[in-house]
Amino acid sequence: MSGSTSMVFTRTCDATLFLSLVLRNLGLRAIPINGHMSQSKRLGALNKFKAGECSILICTDVASRGLDIPSVDMVINYDIPTNSKDYIHRVGRTARAGRSGVAISLVNQYELEWYLQIEKLIGKKLPEFPAQEEEVLLLLERVSEAKRIAHMKIKETGGKKRKGGGDGEEDMEKYLGIKDKKFRKLKKK
Repeated sequence: MSGSTSMVFTRTCDATLFLSLVLRNLGLRAIPINGHMSQSKRLGALNKFKAGECSILICTDVASRGLDIPSVDMVINYDIPTNSKDYIHRVGRTARAGRSGVAISLVNQYELEWYLQIEKLIGKKLPEFPAQEEEVLLLLERVSEAKRIAHMKIKETGGKKRKGGGDGEEDMEKYLGIKDKKFRKLKKK
């Protein structure tokens, strides 16, 4: 979906950074926004998203309300919200002002109860789209490697970001250079 914008909601601030790193390792332009970032860093990330510098905004519920984001093509609930009303605020980020949009929720067996509460609140059953095993297996190795590298990066930078810390952009750019060096070393072996 070239030119499209997506917001991906996670439950934790740490998950925003991790998922941003994973997606960047896969060649996608993603940037995190969460409550552990200073207001200026959050605004910087938001402006990069709105300007089209990054097409994927990985966020916590800090971005589900009150932000002026006029055009979002897709909302992905990477983590189902524990509060059903938060679901409405999240998916309300797409399909505004007569535009079309898509909302996708990834649900595991531990989140089923929250999912059922959401269906009860909105008064309808949401359509299911089970994962196709063949398609998942095609991407598994690539995604697993991207996750491994993201975990390494987080470990290298000391794990959690400090309160008011960066948007991860500087760290990610620095890290992408480190990653390239590591891949070259692996290829030589």
